Amino acid sequence: MSQINASLPLLGFAAFSGTGKTTLLEAMLPKLVERGLRVAVVKHAHHNFDIDQEGKDSYRLRKAGASQMLISSRYRRALVTETPEEEAQLPYLLNQLDQTELDLILVEGFKKLDFPKIELHRKEVGKPWLHPEDNNIIAIAANISAESTLPQMDINNLDQITDFVIGYVKNSAFTEAQTLSCSDINPAGMLSVAQGREKILEQIKPLHISESVSLHQALGQIVAQDILSPVNVPQHTNSAMDGYAIAGDDIGRDSYQVVGQVLAGHSYDEPLHHGEAVRIMTGAPIPQGADTVIMREQATQQGDTVTFDKAMGNIKAGQNVRQAGEDLALGQIAVAAGTTITAPELGVVASLGIDKIIINKPIRVAIFSTGDEVQQPGDAQKQNCIYDSNRYTLYALLTHLGCEVVDLGIIDDNEASLEKTLIQASTKADLILSSGGVSVGDADYIKSVLEKLGRINFWRINMRPGRPLAFGTIGNVPFFGLPGNPVAVIVAFLQFVEPAIRKQQGIINWQPKTHQAIAIEKLRSRPGRTEYTRGISSFDANGRLVVKSTGSQGSGILRSMSEANCLIEIAPEQVNAEIGDKVTIIPLDIRM
Repeated sequence: MSQINASLPLLGFAAFSGTGKTTLLEAMLPKLVERGLRVAVVKHAHHNFDIDQEGKDSYRLRKAGASQMLISSRYRRALVTETPEEEAQLPYLLNQLDQTELDLILVEGFKKLDFPKIELHRKEVGKPWLHPEDNNIIAIAANISAESTLPQMDINNLDQITDFVIGYVKNSAFTEAQTLSCSDINPAGMLSVAQGREKILEQIKPLHISESVSLHQALGQIVAQDILSPVNVPQHTNSAMDGYAIAGDDIGRDSYQVVGQVLAGHSYDEPLHHGEAVRIMTGAPIPQGADTVIMREQATQQGDTVTFDKAMGNIKAGQNVRQAGEDLALGQIAVAAGTTITAPELGVVASLGIDKIIINKPIRVAIFSTGDEVQQPGDAQKQNCIYDSNRYTLYALLTHLGCEVVDLGIIDDNEASLEKTLIQASTKADLILSSGGVSVGDADYIKSVLEKLGRINFWRINMRPGRPLAFGTIGNVPFFGLPGNPVAVIVAFLQFVEPAIRKQQGIINWQPKTHQAIAIEKLRSRPGRTEYTRGISSFDANGRLVVKSTGSQGSGILRSMSEANCLIEIAPEQVNAEIGDKVTIIPLDIRM
């Protein structure tokens, strides 16, 4: 997990406006300082604010156009940063603090984020309790009792609240070995990529349906049970090269009598005696009594006599001989269950004389697109419509994973059509994929249909692109509702759908391949969320793996994915990736 800080307790005060958060903190801070704590406060404001006084030099310079204004004096310094495009997130703000000089960070506001908080509540404000809906609240300070097992304090008893905060710092789970994770601080209602993937995989079960197929049909499929070698490989102790076979304890002679020749596929059936040699070809069985082969280039044969040139190298007993079972012993696992059959595995199985493989039956995946604006390629384009690319992208991705695809086409944007399609898909497939219709807008019906037919697990992932994501089940069949934007479809598929399919196929602990690369251009990202940038990786003149973006990163620009050979993953706590920074890349092994 990505870490924000090393050993600093973080405690929030959550309350509705008018409860007196700032007043309480203002009164408590002197008491905490008096007790020896070094405290920082992070305050969230819902309105515009200005800490500069009009007419002051710093105010004038900032208003003149400085996007960042840093002012410093003997006693304090301040940095004012304009953020017109988007508000800074809490993980980024925490990283701006010099935490080596602090014992505690208090947070006022940000009540919808996931981190430890004390709820402040006053009856006269007339607002509901927060703790029933927020598992991060660890205590309550109020002027009435709450029906809760959480520790409760009197909101007007400042010493009592101060003692609780001091105790929280002393007993905090934060140590140098235990850290606060950025994935624990997400906007309300949103899941990190890791949390979303974990929730999905908890509900995915391997299918465990096997079938026997020929070698030609097995490519790309998953082995259902260990394939054991029925023979020793190699079957016999044999020669690793063309040459002459002799006994290892008979090396010192000046010459040897050549008593026979053995070709691959044949054998010399007489025992070999001292002073004798057999001319032998690569792969041929070693005669009885021999255990050493001298290469042909080192030998000179005249008639039935052969001599060896020791100047070309010392002769060692046992050299140039492959032992029976050296590659695979009888009964040894040749290909393990859960292995994906590729060209090398097919070769290994064929070399054992096996012509059929028991595989996990291919996953059947039903796919369809939604939207009245989506139309089939090949038709005359209608006004305000777009051609459907997502089904073809998903078809390629699924085929690459060895799945059977059931293409249900484009479904009209109405509840009856979607319900009929989902019921049909649940009877035909092991998994259902749709693209479009997951933004929970007025014209999106998948959510309501799923709630009728099955259940929804989550909708929003703290990532870009691909944030809107529906996941549910119809009966026992998992359902994924992917975004409509073409690039978002691919990114969401790789992060969530592929791990689910791999688990269904019987690969329990599947993980995507990742590498570390060096950024050779600035890569922008928004702090607090996982950013996936389409990238081009390569090796530079010094042999370093480097990466750059493909350019414009709009989630509808499918060309950028075609040009990319990797995804660049920028973690939530990383503000940007500067030139020279190390970043994680995920190779795009999605082309057939």
